[in-house]
Amino acid sequence: MTDVKVAPAALPLTPGRAWPLGASCRDGGVNFAVFSEHATAIELCLFDADGGAERSRTALPARSGDVWHGFVPGAGAGLVYGLRAWGPWQPERGQRFNPHKLLLDPWAREIVGAFDWQGPHCGAERGQPLQIDRADNAAQALKARVIDDDFDWQGDQAPRTPLAGSVVCELHVGSFTRQMQAVPEALRGSYAGLTSDPALAHLKRLGVTALSLLPVHQRIDEQRLVAAGLRNHWGYNTVGFFCPEPRYGSAGSGRALRDEFRRMVQRLHGAGIEVILDVVFNHTAETDEFGPTIAWRGLDNTSWYRLPAENPFAYENHSGCGNTLDIRHPRVLQFVMDSLRYWVQAMHVDGFRFDLAPVLGRGNHGFERDGAFFQALAQDPVLAEVKLIAEPWDIGPGGYQLGNFPHGWLEWNDRFRDTMRRFWLGGAATRGEFAQRLCASSDWFQPRRRQPAESLNFVVAHDGFTLADLVSHDHRHNEANLEGNRDGHGDNHSWNCGVEGPTTDPAVLALRARLQRALLATLLLAQGTPMLAAGDEIGHSQGGNNNAYCQDNATSWLDWSVADTALSDFTARVIALRRRWLPLANRWYDGLADDDGRSDLAWLGADGAALTAADWADPGQRVLGALIGPPGHGQARWLLLVNAEAADIGFALPAGNWQAELDSSQADGASGWRRGDAWHCPLPARSVMLLRDAASA
Repeated sequence: MTDVKVAPAALPLTPGRAWPLGASCRDGGVNFAVFSEHATAIELCLFDADGGAERSRTALPARSGDVWHGFVPGAGAGLVYGLRAWGPWQPERGQRFNPHKLLLDPWAREIVGAFDWQGPHCGAERGQPLQIDRADNAAQALKARVIDDDFDWQGDQAPRTPLAGSVVCELHVGSFTRQMQAVPEALRGSYAGLTSDPALAHLKRLGVTALSLLPVHQRIDEQRLVAAGLRNHWGYNTVGFFCPEPRYGSAGSGRALRDEFRRMVQRLHGAGIEVILDVVFNHTAETDEFGPTIAWRGLDNTSWYRLPAENPFAYENHSGCGNTLDIRHPRVLQFVMDSLRYWVQAMHVDGFRFDLAPVLGRGNHGFERDGAFFQALAQDPVLAEVKLIAEPWDIGPGGYQLGNFPHGWLEWNDRFRDTMRRFWLGGAATRGEFAQRLCASSDWFQPRRRQPAESLNFVVAHDGFTLADLVSHDHRHNEANLEGNRDGHGDNHSWNCGVEGPTTDPAVLALRARLQRALLATLLLAQGTPMLAAGDEIGHSQGGNNNAYCQDNATSWLDWSVADTALSDFTARVIALRRRWLPLANRWYDGLADDDGRSDLAWLGADGAALTAADWADPGQRVLGALIGPPGHGQARWLLLVNAEAADIGFALPAGNWQAELDSSQADGASGWRRGDAWHCPLPARSVMLLRDAASA
């Protein structure tokens, strides 16, 4: 007997309201509001509890401007729904309406189902990109569930750490505790695991003030990765901009998942640690013109995405992921702002790191520092005080924008990363470049009247070698990514210290350890805001894979059983020194002498003499000292000594009662050195020393 497919019934709806967008419980029912400027009709499709069967299909009865809306009396939280959009199918003109494709509400607060690449999700027929595909995908499509929940925050207070006192740690929720044996097995790799007692104890002992979490918005794995048996581990492929990623949940789905995320935030706040989310508003998971129709493309392609005027069939691809969201459109901007406010108000997060952030400022003629997105953020009472971090580049024309973001924004400073790597690991670098980066890249930030703390300094991030691999590999080893080792950066400014990869040679291991400490000390004592990559403090290696975006396995998971506890102790020591003393303050130094011939910052050579113009430009010399702060006024005077050369030297000291607070050549960073009658400080090879003038404070 052949099954008879019954058409879904229509449901009586009232007009409802045009705001807020998405589904909201109110007035004894559920209000639906959907943006589409070019649709001719929007249908609301209601499903059974698990999203398997479509029970009703009804056109939203009202339209206010570009918002379609309707109200379902008597409905409430738990309702599962999807959308169908009617309008022109004209891909060559950028219009891709196809009512045979069920669409996810972009404002969905909870997503039902798992994306199945075998489903008929593409709007066009396979191999015929201009021909509409009439196969219905509702059975495999993602749906939304209406929510109406709250959370008892029990007086939760955000730490609100000032920038000058901030130390950021970039961290992957799944990788951090996946192999932490002290964490209960059921919690490993989860939101709850991140704030389990053992994990929280490590973060507190380390002394970081903020976690920058790799994307925790719900995502899907790209078709290529699924076919290869891999997963998108980093998470830069968002499908749910209001939904926490379920794969990091230990307590279940739905409200249990949201509450687990909230308890994570609550516990981190209780430990004095802020939560910053890495967010991806430059593109969506729908990829390029041949990708699936999930939500945005089917609801209003020409409004949601940037399309080339000369070929609106295609997409502007400033993200490298196939498409680019069009923040110029007011509703797209509203979508971004609504998402950000949701995570601050409903989830209590403390800030955001914006992936490929120049996309957010792209107007009609390139990047605009005073663009609508930046103005909206500055005026928003919910978002005006959260921390905002830019990855200040994308791959579009004029995409490198370091230093050009608005006042108050922090920016990932790749100039710091590259210079410090080259200086310590034998690349082309001068003392002049080193000093500029040490002082918050004043050449990039000071002319734009930015604060030094707005330079977010890093030597290592998720994208690239780990710190241990940086001193262990001359070349990337990304074969496991199944891209022929062509992916990832080819120029890493790394050094294997004489042996590629693992070794048992004690001399090589000692050199690698010393270089890691020197790089960490430079990062943590530099002017600006430092960012560590979680795992670098325990010697985490990815086997030379510098693009482990698809390695959801032991390559990326931190192996706590072989943690370098001495390196962790060293890192904690330097962070504590920074937070106690902040040798380089959050102000620009001018180096000018006062009436007594003293300056706020002076640069010295190993002979104690001031560096000359020729000294600054000499690439063959890598020893220098920074004399920081005049005596008096209750301020300590500091001498930061740097020796990136292979031999120990004696550094001639200026007048002062100098004593060492840090010696990175020592595994624990401790030093009992005091000046006494000595004229020179013994400065070990490949090391950083921090001296304090005990007579000055």
